Amino acid sequence: MPARAPHHTKPPLALWPEALEYALWQGLSGWRSWYRSTWIYRRFLIGQLTDRIDYQPQDRLPRRLDEADALLRGRFKFEGEMADAGGKSIFDAVPPSKDWLKNLHGFAFLPPLAMAGGDPARTLATNLVSQWLKRYGKYSEPAWAPHVMARRLIAIFTYGRFILTNCDMLWRSKVFVSLREQARMLDRIAREAPEGLPRIEAAAALALSGVCLEDGSRRLENGLERLETELAKQILPDGGHISRSPETLVDVYRHVIMVLEALAFREHPVPQGIRGALDRMSPMVRFFRHGDGALSLFNGGGESNPRMIQLLLQRDDVKGQPFGYAPHSGYHRMSANRTLVLFDCGTPPPGVYSNTAHAGCLAFELSAGAQRLIVNCGTPSQAGHRRWQNALRATAAHSTVTLADTSSGFILRESWVRTKIGARLIHGPTHIETRRMETEKGTTVVACHDGYVPNFSMRHERELTLSPQGLAVTGIDRIVPLHERKDTLTFAIRFHVHPDVRLSTSQAGDVLFKLPNGEGWRMRATAAMAIEESVYLGADMVRRAEQIVVTGRVKNETAEIGWIIEQIATPPN
Repeated sequence: MPARAPHHTKPPLALWPEALEYALWQGLSGWRSWYRSTWIYRRFLIGQLTDRIDYQPQDRLPRRLDEADALLRGRFKFEGEMADAGGKSIFDAVPPSKDWLKNLHGFAFLPPLAMAGGDPARTLATNLVSQWLKRYGKYSEPAWAPHVMARRLIAIFTYGRFILTNCDMLWRSKVFVSLREQARMLDRIAREAPEGLPRIEAAAALALSGVCLEDGSRRLENGLERLETELAKQILPDGGHISRSPETLVDVYRHVIMVLEALAFREHPVPQGIRGALDRMSPMVRFFRHGDGALSLFNGGGESNPRMIQLLLQRDDVKGQPFGYAPHSGYHRMSANRTLVLFDCGTPPPGVYSNTAHAGCLAFELSAGAQRLIVNCGTPSQAGHRRWQNALRATAAHSTVTLADTSSGFILRESWVRTKIGARLIHGPTHIETRRMETEKGTTVVACHDGYVPNFSMRHERELTLSPQGLAVTGIDRIVPLHERKDTLTFAIRFHVHPDVRLSTSQAGDVLFKLPNGEGWRMRATAAMAIEESVYLGADMVRRAEQIVVTGRVKNETAEIGWIIEQIATPPN
């Protein structure tokens, strides 16, 4: 499945200024920690001290009881990576990664323990908060980085009553002194959060601190202003997120809903920019949902939790319905009866927003009712398999064409620059043409991209048609040479199949799909098809899966392969 990226020995020179700027910021970390923890600086964090949380936000992010059970056993697992306390403080353990450490400092342990309830969970949560206050009561990084502090504040606002009820008054006072300092610090440094979702989190937490804590009216206004600014920057006119990730869009939507509910509690008017962004996001969240209620897998996003998404959408007063084409996000949606096709026709997102983007141009996903048939492999952030990052972000992990075993986009290799700016996706398609037609034969989308032009002078064109009744998806893939070549190239058209679907072959060479509900589909193509192994990381575990691979060769004449996926048996009553 893995495809190699185009050969680049050095990162592009255009990325060096950004890397140097970040290196300078990192180099000043020690000075910032010293200065912001001095007695003089901390005078700026003094103000009215509250003794209660006035408002308890509702975070609909789902939690599982087995997470609390693992924590009670001393096993701290965040984003698929685990560290064992070993009978000591988890804050003394060697963190498996920077992301794991940020989750620990963001109090990711508090929601599952609060959900589990009971004295053992309360005791553990209280001890962990006490250990954090003792070790990190003053500014240090990453514990006091704005986006990490934002997660911690939201966790305490949402679940703090679990540890603050019937607790020692002296300890309670220490918690609220820290909350006061953190909220005021966040007000001063929220703009320092990394671009993207972290800045949304920081702005939302700042606004919530203005509702949850007394004397927070100024923080509320500052938080709303920053949130409005970030939404204007990150939410596209069609409602998608600038990263082109469906899951990131839902994360942003979740934070905005939390802020809107807090404003309703305070009877505070909603800024027009925030209301407008929410109204645009709601239809786009629906746009990306399959029939099972979860999200499609594009550009680093996982399925997310369908119940959480449904609960969030219930807060949408407009009830905006998804449209067929999202021109700014670069996606097409074709639906008929129970069948849905989602088609990625966009270029990589700009700058830092491409750090989790995938080289899956012209990939599609197909579902029938609540069952997914054709999927993409998912994201390495799921299940903690970050070592698969390059492979899962490569073109071969998507249901599209891979030319010469080469990815259509280059993921920055391990280097000094990558350690500073992240695993950026670069050198992907820069120009994509799309055309959509609605006829008596159904909905057709024709698209092409230039991702393979610089290296091979080849253009990939894909035409997808969904029949009016949703009983068939017809496709044509073309590899079009733009210049004469001396060598012949191979290409592979991959159709990754959801692990719940069983594949078999007929005597005629067709591939048969058997869905869990007994429904049957069939795939035929104008070239030989092979069934190969694949993986699926759409949720929080790795699952074995299969893929259908159609191969071909191209030199100086256009190579064209047609295929059809059609329903041959309806689900039994």
